[in-house]
Amino acid sequence: MSHTAQPSALKMGIPIPNSKLGMWLFLGTEIMFFTAFIGAYIVLRLGSPGWPGDPADTHINVLLGGINTFVLIVSSYCVVVAHEAMALRRFGRARTFLKVTLALAFVFLGIKSVEYYGKFAHDILPGHIPETPTQAIHKADRELEAVVRKRFAEYVSSGAVVTAQPNDIKTLATQIEAVADGGADGADKDAVESMKASVAGDIKLYRAYMNLHDHMVANISLKHPASGQEYTDARAAMKEGESFPPLTLAEVKTELNVLKADGEFGAAVSKGVFEPHPILFGNLFASTYFLMTGFHAIHVIVGMILFAAAIRQGSNLNEKWTDWVENSGLYWHFVDLVWIFLFPMLYIMNF
Repeated sequence: MSHTAQPSALKMGIPIPNSKLGMWLFLGTEIMFFTAFIGAYIVLRLGSPGWPGDPADTHINVLLGGINTFVLIVSSYCVVVAHEAMALRRFGRARTFLKVTLALAFVFLGIKSVEYYGKFAHDILPGHIPETPTQAIHKADRELEAVVRKRFAEYVSSGAVVTAQPNDIKTLATQIEAVADGGADGADKDAVESMKASVAGDIKLYRAYMNLHDHMVANISLKHPASGQEYTDARAAMKEGESFPPLTLAEVKTELNVLKADGEFGAAVSKGVFEPHPILFGNLFASTYFLMTGFHAIHVIVGMILFAAAIRQGSNLNEKWTDWVENSGLYWHFVDLVWIFLFPMLYIMNF
């Protein structure tokens, strides 16, 4: 009978829980994901001389970004305390610090939403930013047209003007002028009476818009006529080879300031027309900013869901959730680390 000892069974793999190994592997892919964004941003910024760095242009708020950095660092500390409490079986303390972490995550997103609101309020959005004076002039023209159309739409919606072509702005202007004289047949008389007082101002705004639009299309300075008989006469009086001076951004800004100061429609123009200000590489900046901070915010929300799942256990939170809390903490530290890179790149550094 053989007394040879049987070899013990081999134990393969790394001596850590499968869930933790899976989280580390997942974080490896996340590192590659954000490294691609950060690397592309650095290359684009270094290769774009004149990249917007003035907070007056970008509406980047360094103070809010700094506060958010502090908030995330504190939240990471709270996660460490929560994990330590889980290991010590102090589940009530762990739940308390997870709640603090979740609350700090809400604070982070709240501050980020304030920053995003500033971008939307100033139209610092991808594809919306003029990068040359000509683009700035065209943008102002489109925005002023939108203001005029919005005011004209009130006449149609109220019934003061009845038309089959509500988008034909020139025909609509003629019909609105008729409102001052009682309106056309079929119009709502009560609406006509209520809209009479605004006709003069709206027609004045429309004519100012059309004047600016004609000068933009013809690329002629506002000091010279761009349409009508005056233009024809001025053109005929010019010598061979002469041309009108081009429309300048400074002229457009001056004209818009006059319109914004008008007591009848100035408020609408101020609200609907942004200051025509070209920002070189502005759209590239906005695209990279929203791409990186947007994906980071999504990761913050995912972390909040992980913490909420543990908090939801209430008094049932026990040692079975220790690995969950630890893995959620690892994920949260990664989210914090990504922001540590994004904050100086987007808010502080000027390459």
